[in-house]
Amino acid sequence: MRLSIVIPTLKEEGYIAGTIEQFATLTIPHEVIVSDGGSPDRTVEIATPLADKVTVMRAGKPTPSRQRNDGARLATGEFIAFVDSSVRIPNVDAFFAHAIARFDAEPELVALVGPQNIIPEIETIADQAFLGLQNLIIRIQNNVIGNGMGTGKFIMVRRRSFEEISGFREDLVAGEDLNLVFRLSRIGKTRYDSALQIYYPGRREHGLGWPYLLWIWIINVVWILLFGKAWNKEWRPVR
Repeated sequence: MRLSIVIPTLKEEGYIAGTIEQFATLTIPHEVIVSDGGSPDRTVEIATPLADKVTVMRAGKPTPSRQRNDGARLATGEFIAFVDSSVRIPNVDAFFAHAIARFDAEPELVALVGPQNIIPEIETIADQAFLGLQNLIIRIQNNVIGNGMGTGKFIMVRRRSFEEISGFREDLVAGEDLNLVFRLSRIGKTRYDSALQIYYPGRREHGLGWPYLLWIWIINVVWILLFGKAWNKEWRPVR
């Protein structure tokens, strides 16, 4: 198996079918793994016949880091792509063929991230401005400075490298994605690739507003850097 796609879910009955079904045309040998946090809606019921594997958290508080690690434990692929539950990729075959070709050509490469975009039909000028700045910062951090950075909407890793650093830190309820890519950059090369464009509905950005969301992001990054833990005590889903 070349590729395992891990999708964390929590109350995603409206999105999960489309997220899984977009990988139906993918010709690269792959598996789709849904890792659910104990959704009270029909998420698991919908995902079960569509995904190759489904795991459901039975105890404890669901967090993206726990769910991604649970999914990764079921992965058999040489590479793991962590994809959020509302992400859309326009051409999955070209997308993953390009990503795997980079890994094959660069043995020292341990992680790839790419540009994030709000779905064009609902994208605002603020989305373009703030995500453009975020994408630029992530590009510079990975490709120029060498300090890995990325977000959980899409991170693709070598499975052996992911296992070497023991995956996501489950004690972090926020910033666990940034922390993962940073730790991976200590053992190999992480890169931002502009060809790996993903789209998502921006529910948190539009639901909370960019000023408040930026404040949350910044304070969590500072807290992790200074104190080794997230400022947030929980990361509530926005649906």
